[in-house]
Amino acid sequence: MTIFEALRQEHEIQRHLIDKLIKTEGKTEDRKKLFENLKHELKIHEDAEERHFYVPLMKKDLTQEKARHSVAEHHEMDELVEQMEDTEMDASNWLKLAKDLEHQLIHHLEEEEHEIFQLAGKVLTDKQKTDLADSYNKEIRKNR
Repeated sequence: MTIFEALRQEHEIQRHLIDKLIKTEGKTEDRKKLFENLKHELKIHEDAEERHFYVPLMKKDLTQEKARHSVAEHHEMDELVEQMEDTEMDASNWLKLAKDLEHQLIHHLEEEEHEIFQLAGKVLTDKQKTDLADSYNKEIRKNR
């Protein structure tokens, strides 16, 4: 498995959770559980991705700017999650924040998969691609 395959697997989990979350209504146990799962998945993914994908990419001229941009997007999504935590789940703007998060998350994942993966493929060796996947997956399993 390469780092790209490992990241895509995690991206699918995030897509699934955000899709289910925005379909929930009110202050329900289902909404609360989905939000907690999504927050956890985003956190462990961000931490592992930054360490095992973006740090190596920041060391390369071709990928440095895109890697920094993606890390900045992680922080923007974290801020949206914090706003959601500070808002009552049955408030009308909570769903708006959730949809904003969905928009930002989908944009981020598509940018990674369609732009950054291609650039990273040019700067990482085949061994790095599999080694990074191994270390990334190990961290995900440890924190899941």
